Amino acid sequence: MIVILFRSRLTDAAGEDYRAMDEEIFALARQADGFEAVKSFRAEDGERLTIVWWRDTESLARWRNDPRHRAAQAAGRARWYEYYDMEVAEVVRESHFRRSAAEADSADTGPPREA
Repeated sequence: MIVILFRSRLTDAAGEDYRAMDEEIFALARQADGFEAVKSFRAEDGERLTIVWWRDTESLARWRNDPRHRAAQAAGRARWYEYYDMEVAEVVRESHFRRSAAEADSADTGPPREA
């Protein structure tokens, strides 16, 4: 699995045209073969972090070269981004845990009680 970490800050010019392009590009990405997931976060100082998971380097390369995605990148550099930093990483290990709803309801979260 490949993970993209995309940190950015928008310019004041990033208005409705940016939001429309952002929605379009994310919808297009979600339909792309090899797309796994995306999550976005915004810090108090306005910096944004978007994390995108791709199945493999081949599917990421197809997405990187998608003509509409390329056009959005060019518009972003020309108008919408004050800066961005992107890191591409390969996942070398995964670990998962999920508590079931029933377990969460019955879990005692306090310290042990003496009888």
